[in-house]
Amino acid sequence: MSKAIETKKVQVQEIAEKFQSAASVVVVDYRGLNVAQVTELRKQLREAGVEFKVFKNSLTRRATESVGFEAINEHLTGPNAVAFSTEDVVAPAKIINDFAKTNEALEIKAGIIEGTVASAADVKALAELPSREGLLSMLLSVLQAPMRNFALATKAVAEQKEEQGA
Repeated sequence: MSKAIETKKVQVQEIAEKFQSAASVVVVDYRGLNVAQVTELRKQLREAGVEFKVFKNSLTRRATESVGFEAINEHLTGPNAVAFSTEDVVAPAKIINDFAKTNEALEIKAGIIEGTVASAADVKALAELPSREGLLSMLLSVLQAPMRNFALATKAVAEQKEEQGA
């Protein structure tokens, strides 16, 4: 085999490994962004531990087929960039969605969220969710409410008894 084919096979294998090990993947159309905007987006993603790469669509299609994500292939047309996150499921969606609000040229095409192919609307919905810390604080607030109400009722009864006794 030629050296070019061997190189492409290695690239397809690397891309497939990225898709397989990622907690979430977001595919975007970056057409219309200038170099400074793409650099800023890459910087924000890098700070969150997200890898942002541009691959040839044909190589990406082969990689997704080899790992069972061929449903995303219909979105792999035109210039695409792919954001991979191995740790935080929400980070790439949130950063890209926030960036797209100020840079209308950036378009979210699709994604993969914990092994499930997601539409652009699903990725945007994921991005709008509160952070993990925010969700935990909401849960804690809900769990504390009955105890807080019980304490307030007990205090009110105690104060009422004091008034009657005085």
